Amino acid sequence: MEDELETKIKSALVDGRLPCAIAFRIAKEMKVSPRDVGDAANRLSVKICNCQLGCFP
Repeated sequence: MEDELETKIKSALVDGRLPCAIAFRIAKEMKVSPRDVGDAANRLSVKICNCQLGCFP
């Protein structure tokens, strides 16, 4: 599951970053928490952008 999540994140990057809305969409599609997506993004050294809620560090 982690590999699939990381693959989805990598394929969704925009200019090397993951837009917040897409991070939430990935979480919903994969049936994982947004925090899991954020943790995976951190492991990949991917920054989440355009996030106004502050959900992702």
